[in-house]
Formats: sequence, structure tokens, C-alpha cells
Amino acid sequence: MPTQPPRSENRPEGDRIAKLLARAGIASRREIERMIAEGRVALDGKVLETPATILTSLRGVTVDGKPVTAAEPTRLFAFHKPAGLITAERDPAGRPTIYTALRNALPKNAGRVMPVGRLDLNTEGLLLLTNDGEVKRKLELPASGIPRTYRARAFGEVTQAHLEDLIEGVEIDGVRYGSIDANLERSSGRNLWIEMTITEGKNREVRRVLEFLGLQVNRLIRVGYGPFHLGDLPRGQAVELRGKPVERFLADLAKGKAGTQRK
Repeated sequence: MPTQPPRSENRPEGDRIAKLLARAGIASRREIERMIAEGRVALDGKVLETPATILTSLRGVTVDGKPVTAAEPTRLFAFHKPAGLITAERDPAGRPTIYTALRNALPKNAGRVMPVGRLDLNTEGLLLLTNDGEVKRKLELPASGIPRTYRARAFGEVTQAHLEDLIEGVEIDGVRYGSIDANLERSSGRNLWIEMTITEGKNREVRRVLEFLGLQVNRLIRVGYGPFHLGDLPRGQAVELRGKPVERFLADLAKGKAGTQRK
């Protein structure tokens, strides 16, 4: 059985600054790389020019001239996103964002949090939030295999057999979507409720797959993300996720095992 190669003597100790800043909750790695390119990150007063900078700590690092404090313990929140909110900090068109609701929904000591993935304007339901950019990245990665479960209200006709075919995945307009576990919950005439569990989370994946089947989606609710469920959390409210199950999940996530958890 192959073993992990030893650390090279020539390999510097520490991590890339983008990883450290993401862990500290400044922004995602990609956003931090953009911030460095814009000259907004400095070390001991000198503007950094590359995200490949290796550091053992954030001592002396500033973002927009403000010192960066050490990373706080990872926190995870569940938010019941209503339809009609943009999953972004600001919207050029002036539409309300999730942060409009979060100002009153989160506890006062929550600090800066980032959404895990996105729910589009008209999609509602469970949105995870975290202060840890590395946790955010791993939760979003398709390679992590973390299931996301949705309930869709749609209009049209489809059989359970057609839905079961999605377990093999489907290609739509040149885009390949992986295995989807779909079940027809109930129907009344041409009005349907369908539950779908995906693991890739591609842009508008659930809507596109159902539209491909000839269905018109008129309501979409995310009810689960990994082991976390929307439950009876009121719309527009948020709650911190705590306890041993959350700690175990985060530990598994760090080890790359979180995708083994299923609903």
C-alpha cells in the first residue's frame, strides 16, 4: 500500500496566504486572489503581488489597511432563505439580498459569515452560512459528494420510471449532470411534488433537469444539505448549528469523508 511521501526539505512550512485568509473568514480563496491582484492585501506594510505567498501565520497581514485577526473557531448557521432575495452581499440592480434579512436573523456576535453556495432569486429553503472560508470551499466542492435535497412543485406529466432514469445522470445542452435520486412524492392532476437529491450542485441544476423532462417548476425549496435539514425553521430566520454531530461532520469534512453522510 503506498505511503504518504515525506515533506520535502525544500518545501517551505506554512500555507498560502489565500488559504489562511479564507480560514480567517475574510473571503473565499477565489475572492482573496482577486483582492491580492487589486493590491488590497499587504504584509508588514508591503503590498503583496501574488497569492502564492507562503506564511505560517497572519501576523503583520492587513486587508484594506486593517490588521487581520487570527481565525476564530468555525461556526455554522442554517438560514431559511425566502424567495425574492439575492444570495450576495450587494446587487447592482438594487434588489434585496440575504444580508438584508440576516441583519435581524443572526445573533449579534455572529461576525462576518459567508453563504455556502447559492440559492437563486426564486429558490427558497436551507442556506448554510459559515465564518470559515475553507469550510465553505469544501462544502461547495462537487468532489466532496455532499448531498443537497430539494422539493419541487411542478406542472406537467412525469412517471416515477422517468425520474428513476436520472440515477444514471443526464446530459442537457452539452452539460453533463451526475447521478440524481428523484422521487414523485404526490400528484394531483398535472400538479406534482418531486423530491430530488443531487451531489454536484451545478448552476440551476434541479430546474434545468425538470424542465428537460417537460415540467414547469413553480416553486423550489432546498430542504437538506448534507446531514442538516430545514425542518420547521421559520422563513427568514437563522439558527446556529452546534453540538457533537456538527463537530463530527466538520471533522469528517476536513478529512474528506463528509460525502459519505446521507440523509
